[in-house]
Amino acid sequence: MVSSAHLESFDRDGYLVLEGFTDAAACDRLMARAGKIVRDFSPEEISVFLAHDGSLNKDDYFLNSGDKIRCFFEEDAFDENGALRQALDRSINKIGHAMHDLDGVFDAFSRADAVCELVEALPLKEPLALQSMYIFKPPHIGGEVTFHQDATYLYTEPSSVIGLWWALEDATIENGCLWAWPGAHRQPVRSRFIREADGSVRNDVTDDTPWPADQFVPLEVPKGTLVLLHGALPHGSAPNRSARSRHAYSLHVIDGACAYPATNWLQRSPDRPLRGFR
Repeated sequence: MVSSAHLESFDRDGYLVLEGFTDAAACDRLMARAGKIVRDFSPEEISVFLAHDGSLNKDDYFLNSGDKIRCFFEEDAFDENGALRQALDRSINKIGHAMHDLDGVFDAFSRADAVCELVEALPLKEPLALQSMYIFKPPHIGGEVTFHQDATYLYTEPSSVIGLWWALEDATIENGCLWAWPGAHRQPVRSRFIREADGSVRNDVTDDTPWPADQFVPLEVPKGTLVLLHGALPHGSAPNRSARSRHAYSLHVIDGACAYPATNWLQRSPDRPLRGFR
């Protein structure tokens, strides 16, 4: 499935596009399961996911979701009176962050034979599935994700995080596809999102130079495509103001041979340790 040429391309560009990696039926099963999770969601606490200012949510509902399945709203989901502008299933930004361990359908998708073979080909001694996100990018209100590096939020020593991003629907410029800066993964990670001992969080920025937008290229890909993303690769996505959604699934993998600091925002309880792929 993954050749030496693929790995050389990934090393050169910091990303790798694998069209046809997952069949349409598997994509549809994941979409149906995500829809069921949202239909069963009865929000007792409203948590809005923000990703357009280089930071992350700081509410407890988000910060304690590393070993749970929780739904997060789009910033523009509510009108000035606090009512939803669209139906609930078109108001959710994403589901996170442990579906790959806690839900059978997501587990099967995340640990399919082809995924296991791919992960085993990556430069990771002990690949562990760290977090999963189902991203809706709903029509009209799908939020922007500004350019960032995944290692800012999922840091190991040394850095090892790699993102697996599936297009569950066609991703185009119109509906908010990924954009990436080829080769820029060789730059240092510019910031770290840190959880303090008291539970508060902050973004420790070492380089606030604006990302050069003219260096980024769109990754327009059809349904079933898997995109690999190096942890230091700058990438993001524009808002979706079209009438079409852009569902995607993201799974982040780290090397268990590396140290995972307690200062990372995403932490799991001792009774839910990270798992591998076989």
